[in-house]
Amino acid sequence: MDELELEFELDPRLVTDTIAIGDFPLCRLLLMNDSQYPWFILVPRRAGVTELYHLPANEQQQLIHEASELSETLADLFQARKMNVATLGNMVPQLHMHVIARKESDPAWPGPVWGKVPAVPYAPEELARVRSKLEVLLDGELAFEPHD
Repeated sequence: MDELELEFELDPRLVTDTIAIGDFPLCRLLLMNDSQYPWFILVPRRAGVTELYHLPANEQQQLIHEASELSETLADLFQARKMNVATLGNMVPQLHMHVIARKESDPAWPGPVWGKVPAVPYAPEELARVRSKLEVLLDGELAFEPHD
């Protein structure tokens, strides 16, 4: 573990709005606590990083690799019509990448998911179903360590 990873802390807003799912080699995988969308967030476990170009080239490539693997898995698991993948950071400056499986039946389709309708937090049984679906990540080509 390097010094930047030792100093890593999630932005307080991400702590409040998400559920920790696990860790890829570079990123913490979070689930937005809004059951209306399969909305995940990848956060590189690096302190002080606010932009993609702040990461060294090999970690930029690793982030894209993790996002691609996650996107492909989510598209299959949630029968997504379109995968939305983006880094914005206007509200939360810590570098994070949204990976959202979109369907024509979701409440915000085809617009952005932000602020369209109030969030509906996951019930415990819904969260358990999502975690169960994601067990396929354990068998993927990336090392994935789930959080309880």
